[in-house]
Amino acid sequence: MGFSHSFLKDAIAVFHQYKRLAERAMEQVTDAQLFISLDAEANSIAIIVKHMTGNMRSRWTDFLTTDGEKPDRNRDNEFVDPPATRQALLADWEDGWARVLAALDSLTEADLGRTVTIRGEAHSVMQAINRQLAHYPHHVGQIVLLAKHFACDRWQSLSVPRNRSAEFNRQVAAGEASQR
Repeated sequence: MGFSHSFLKDAIAVFHQYKRLAERAMEQVTDAQLFISLDAEANSIAIIVKHMTGNMRSRWTDFLTTDGEKPDRNRDNEFVDPPATRQALLADWEDGWARVLAALDSLTEADLGRTVTIRGEAHSVMQAINRQLAHYPHHVGQIVLLAKHFACDRWQSLSVPRNRSAEFNRQVAAGEASQR
């Protein structure tokens, strides 16, 4: 129960943290705002969610036994025609995250040294997890940025609010708050 166990436990906690961060951001926008693109080249929150959930389905279904880029995945299609409603979008979101978390929960410390493939390229299980720990927070940041833009003066901070760092640091030091 050393480094590998700690890595897996921490990875699961970080995935949960970013899932909730995106959800808290999406809660602050209207249904219509989920589908707005800032310009012709930008993705809406809904498109970002569709891409993330397509990736999650592909990467985490049969994680240890099949290539992480499933033959039926159409990545390009993830950037058009998102689900039409918040309810449908969030159902896909929950399904994607359920796949991620179920795959991670099933792993043992011994599995972390195994090899999986993504697009035919070998990765250790730890590398594959790290790859997604970089990918999903990147897109969660996009969701947060868009939600903050749309919510504007209604925005409720998801982290330490401006001009409140000293207060937050005091709370962490006193054990009243956590950095996680």
